[in-house]
Amino acid sequence: MFSKKMNKALLSAVLGTVLLVTGCGGNSAPSDNNNGGAAAPAPSDEKKVLNIGLKADPPSMDPTISTSLYDRQVYASLYDKLFDISPDGKIVPMLVDTYEVSPDGKTYTFKLKTGIKFHDGTDFNAEAVKFNFDRNMTTEKSKRKGDLKFVESVSVVDNDTVTVQLTEPFAPFLSVLTDRAGMMVSPTAAKEKGDDFLNAPVGTGPFVFVKQVKGDSVSLKKNENYWNGEVKLDEVNYKVFTNGTAKVQNLRSGMLDIIDDTPTKEIPAVEGDSNLQLIAESGMGHQGLHLNNSAAPFDNKYLRAAVDRAIDREALVKVLFNGYAAPARTAFAKGNLAYNEELNKPVAPNADEIKELLAKGGKPNGFEFKLLISTSPENEQLGAVLQNMLKQHNINVVLEKVEYGQMLEAGSKGDFQAMQLGWSGRQDPDGNVHDFVVTGNGNNYGRISVPQLDELILKARAEQDESKRKALYDEVIKVSQDEAVYAYLYHQYVLIGMNKKVTGFTYVPDGLIRTATLDKQ
Repeated sequence: MFSKKMNKALLSAVLGTVLLVTGCGGNSAPSDNNNGGAAAPAPSDEKKVLNIGLKADPPSMDPTISTSLYDRQVYASLYDKLFDISPDGKIVPMLVDTYEVSPDGKTYTFKLKTGIKFHDGTDFNAEAVKFNFDRNMTTEKSKRKGDLKFVESVSVVDNDTVTVQLTEPFAPFLSVLTDRAGMMVSPTAAKEKGDDFLNAPVGTGPFVFVKQVKGDSVSLKKNENYWNGEVKLDEVNYKVFTNGTAKVQNLRSGMLDIIDDTPTKEIPAVEGDSNLQLIAESGMGHQGLHLNNSAAPFDNKYLRAAVDRAIDREALVKVLFNGYAAPARTAFAKGNLAYNEELNKPVAPNADEIKELLAKGGKPNGFEFKLLISTSPENEQLGAVLQNMLKQHNINVVLEKVEYGQMLEAGSKGDFQAMQLGWSGRQDPDGNVHDFVVTGNGNNYGRISVPQLDELILKARAEQDESKRKALYDEVIKVSQDEAVYAYLYHQYVLIGMNKKVTGFTYVPDGLIRTATLDKQ
C-alpha cells in the first residue's frame, strides 16, 4: 500500500529536484539554451509545416547502427519497412506485397510492391532488400546483428521476389522486420556515403532528409513522389526539448504542433487547453535500472537484489506519474504475449529481507553506488525519488546527470555502475529481452550472463506454439527476478500532446508518430 507518510517523503525529494531545475532556468523562455530551449519555427503561411517536439536528440539517422527511440520517431517519416504494425497491433505487409512461410518455419518468400523509388531516384527492388539484409548483418558497427542472427542467406529470385532462409525457426522474425531491421535504405546512397550515411540518410518514406543540427533539430521535406498516397504536409521539423515544461509551453503557444511525450505534471495544462488533445495509451516498453553485473558492487547478486527489493514501485508511479504509468517487475507490459500479471505485480519493500540481502552481499551496513541519469527534469525527479527510497535502507545513491548520447556510450563501454535507461518496447516478447539479457548482445549494457536465461530465451525464439512460448517466458521472468539482473521500475504510457489543427493521426501501439497521413488545418 502507498502510505501518506511515504508520499510526503517522496514528494519532498521531488520538490527539491523541481526547485533545482527551476533555479537553473527550467521556466525560462525556450530560447535560453540549446538543450531543448530553442523555439521551433512558426508555420509558414505558404507551406504546411509540422513541428514535432522530441524529448531528446536523435543520435543517428542510420537504422543499422541506431539504438535510440528518438531516432525511430524520425525514421517513421524517413523510412518505410518491409512490414509494419497496424493500429490493432497486428503485423501487416508494408513494402512487401504478399509473403509465404514454409511449414518448417525456416523459409520466407517475400513478393515486393513495385514502382517504388528511394529519395535519390533509384529503384526499390529485390536487390535493394538483399543489400539491406547484408548491410545489417555484416557492418562492423551494426546493432541489427542480433535481430538477424538466424538469417542464413538472402536470395534474389527475380526483380520483385526475395527468399530469406533461416538456420532455424525464429518466431519473432516478421516482428523484427517491423522495426529497424526491416527499414530499407538506398544501396546507392549507403555505398557512396559509407560511415557518413548517418548524416545523409536516404529511404523511401513520405519525407526526405534536409539537415540535422545536433542537439537542436532535424528538418525534412515532402517526398513529392511517395508511393503510398499523397503527402499533405510540405515540411516536418523535429525539435529537441529536454525541458518538458518548455516543450508543453511551445505546444500551447502553437510553436509546436505535436509533442512525443507529455510530462505528468503538465497533463492538466494540455487537457485544459481547448486547442489541444492528449493521446494517452499504455505503451509496450519499460523503464528501469541497468546494473553492471560485471563490476562492483553489482557483480554481487545479493546487492543487486537489495536495490531491486528496496524500490517501492507503486509509490514511485503514484508520486511521479499520477496513474499514467504501471508498476513493473518484468520486461513485458499488459497486452504482450509474455505478460504475467502475478509476476509483474509490485511487491512492497521488506526491511528485514533487504537487511538479509545486504549481509549476504558482504555489506551489512549498506553501500554506495553511482547512478547515471539523463538531464531531463523528469528523469532528475525519478533519480531523486529512487535516491530517497534506497537511503532508507542504507544504500546511498550518488546521482550523475549525463546527456542521452553519453548514456548510450557509457552503456556500450560498460563504463558505469548503474544507469537509468529503459526501452520503448516491441510487439514480440523477444524484442524486449533478447538483446538486453542474452550474453554478449549489443544492448546488454548490464553485462548480464546467466546461462539458464540464455537457454530459455533462445528456446522461446524457436518455439512456434504461442502457449509454449508463454510458458518459457514465465521461466525467463522467474530467473531474471531471482538473479536481479535488471531492476524494472514501470511500464510507461505513451502521452502524445497534439494541436487539434493536426488531422489524420492514428495511434499505433509502438507509440511512433507516423506523419505520412497527417495534415494541418
